[in-house]
Amino acid sequence: MVNEVLAIETYGDWLIMLIAGSLLAIWAYKAFYRWLHTPVNVNRIKLGKGGAIGDNDENVSLLERSGYVVSSGKHVIPIPIELDDTPLGSGSRIYIDYIAEKEDCTYVVKTARDRLPMDWTASGVRDRLLVYSLLLPDCTGVLFIDAKEGIIRKITFQLGD
Repeated sequence: MVNEVLAIETYGDWLIMLIAGSLLAIWAYKAFYRWLHTPVNVNRIKLGKGGAIGDNDENVSLLERSGYVVSSGKHVIPIPIELDDTPLGSGSRIYIDYIAEKEDCTYVVKTARDRLPMDWTASGVRDRLLVYSLLLPDCTGVLFIDAKEGIIRKITFQLGD
C-alpha cells in the first residue's frame, strides 16, 4: 500500500513538472519569436521633455477645449543621412509640434502651415503624416490641427495585417 501511494505521488510530481516545463517552454518560445521578428529600430526614438508650451498658444487652447491634454511642446528629431557611405551635410530633422493625450491615448500633433497646405487625399496624408506613426509606434495616431479654422483632424494608420 505504501508503494502504491509513493507511485501516485511520483506520477503526480512528474505530471506537475511536465505541465510547468511545457508552460515555461511555450513562454520562452513566444518571447524568442517576438524578439526575432521585431524590427531593430522599433523603439529607438525616445522623446525627451520637449519644448516649452506658450501660455497664449492658440493651438494648445484648441486642443484643451476639445478635451486633449498637451503633455509637451516642440520636439526636434535629428536624422543623420549618408549617401554612398558619406555624410550628406548635417543631415535633416523631423519636427513634432506637440504631444497630446486623451483617454489614455497619445497623439503626435502637427499644426497647419500656410506655406505648406495639406493635401487631404490618401496619398497626400500618407506622404505628410505616416512618418510620425512609423517613428513613434506607441502613439495612437496623429492630430492635424488648424487653429485659424478651429479644426482638429485625427489620423490613424492601419499598418500590417
